[in-house]
Amino acid sequence: MSRRRKGRDVNGILVIDKPQGVTSNGILQQVKRLYGAAKAGHTGALDPLATGVLPLCFGEATKFSQTMLDSDKAYITTARLGVRTETGDSEGAVVEEKPVPSLTETEVEAVLENFRGDIQQVPSMYSALKHQGKPLYEYAREGIEIERPARPVTIYELKLLAVRDNELDLAVTCTKGTYIRSLVEDIGQELGCGAHVVALRRTLAAGYTLDNVQNIETLEAMRERDESLDGLLLPPESALTMFPEHRLSGPALVSILNGQPVRIPGQPFEGFVRVYGNHSFVGLAEAQPEGEDTVLVPRRLVKNTGR
Repeated sequence: MSRRRKGRDVNGILVIDKPQGVTSNGILQQVKRLYGAAKAGHTGALDPLATGVLPLCFGEATKFSQTMLDSDKAYITTARLGVRTETGDSEGAVVEEKPVPSLTETEVEAVLENFRGDIQQVPSMYSALKHQGKPLYEYAREGIEIERPARPVTIYELKLLAVRDNELDLAVTCTKGTYIRSLVEDIGQELGCGAHVVALRRTLAAGYTLDNVQNIETLEAMRERDESLDGLLLPPESALTMFPEHRLSGPALVSILNGQPVRIPGQPFEGFVRVYGNHSFVGLAEAQPEGEDTVLVPRRLVKNTGR
């Protein structure tokens, strides 16, 4: 006999304003319980120190978690100058202290310019990257240093918001896989005094911003009043707006719903597209040009009866 799945079918995306001091997985499990959901996942963890945009996927939306994980991110961070820590943030033990030089905005800007655009970044030992199946932070806690090759990342924006005696406020927009702690440490090294992160707020992930967030207190209050939380969910396709849409009907729609490629005559285009039926979202397909035609290959389809 097949094992009965616990929880109800919940489909959609909830963007949480993650509070400080808790893990992303802790928030996920809390929200999953509030919804009574059978299946849920997040799209890239934030450190306990960090706050801000944390998209949670439920049900069919989990099929697009990797696409969301690959998206660009944006942050506002405060860097404390003159102190380096084990972890690169205020949660780690202090490993070095240096006097902070008197810095002008012009001097800071000259250093920041070195970190804009395509750069090479060495991930922190306190990251979740894995070495031989084990997260780097577990090695770090055991006092083991693993050699980490530098990885290419792109810093689209690195804006200086404020300069204080021993702190910088920065706005960063970057590609996936960028470690803000490592960025701040590298900037501190270039300034000659070291630095670590004391505040970090994610303002953009998977196309969602702080305008889209809900907070845990609101969800708990609604549950206390026995109100449904389902109305707060965004549709799965809201995470895919970076891709163009294409509508199908008739035999072409039936074919793609059966997982079969569909030829679109006389319309050469390529890349991922959002596919819609007569009434609703069908899923994500990859367009592959063939001569003057295009073949749509289904990649991630959602369950939906109202096509």
